[in-house]
Amino acid sequence: MLAALVVSLRAELAAAQGELVRSRGQLGAAVERIAGLEAQVSRTSKNSSQPPSAGGLSKGGPKPRSLRKKTGRGPGGQDGHEGTTLAQVARPRYEVRHEPACCGGCGNGLTGAPVTGVERRQVFDLPPVKVEVTEHQLIERQCGCGHKTKGTAPAGVDAPVQYGSRITAIVLYLYGGQFLSESRTAMALAELSGIALSSGTVAAMARRAADGLARFTAQVRDRLAGAEVVHFDETGFRVAARLHWVHVATSPAWTLIICHARRGLEGIRALDVLPRLRRRRRARRLGAL
Repeated sequence: MLAALVVSLRAELAAAQGELVRSRGQLGAAVERIAGLEAQVSRTSKNSSQPPSAGGLSKGGPKPRSLRKKTGRGPGGQDGHEGTTLAQVARPRYEVRHEPACCGGCGNGLTGAPVTGVERRQVFDLPPVKVEVTEHQLIERQCGCGHKTKGTAPAGVDAPVQYGSRITAIVLYLYGGQFLSESRTAMALAELSGIALSSGTVAAMARRAADGLARFTAQVRDRLAGAEVVHFDETGFRVAARLHWVHVATSPAWTLIICHARRGLEGIRALDVLPRLRRRRRARRLGAL
């Protein structure tokens, strides 16, 4: 009976040792995998061969350090520096006179008393923003021959009701120049001027403006395709909370920028510069032959 117990204990010990060996192997594999994942997460364009654009908007890596050396001078304008400040104008548009009510000494009235001095204080401000509505009336008249002829509207006046060029310019500046969203652009214009715009109207204005640049954009592509050297690059950009890519083709004189959903060669080809560049250079080689 004792011998059977010893055999049983030896079998259990062998099984436990085998399980321990397997656990150690799994633990070692897990440690290697964790180390690999940590290295992959911490890898950036600064410590590996991957391009900066591969990280999208989260490129990681150490923060850049300034190469500027300390000069010992304090912040702000330095002594002797000619700064730019608000200065009075010689002829303001409006002048408001403020007369003294009575003599500060005896209390008598000063009506008709001689003026002995004028202190000038000027306030620079914007005029109140007020929408102006201009109605264009297309007059129709009937000739003695019976034919009716109607006047022609100015260029750009195409609808019974529409926004003018100044409002459109402000919308495009806020939306495209200051990178406000469509809704915040509409909100800013409403709060500043009382003009109730919708996000859809902002988007429509941006589309029309982009369509108006089609001819200019085509000329830029042609100039880039004819350049001796063209640089292509890309960087991450958020569009509707999703990662997109800003692609750029640039020469010393011309720059073309687009936003595309894909990075790499597909996005570069969407610029429509590289194919033209290759065709022109191929034509030059054939012509040289």
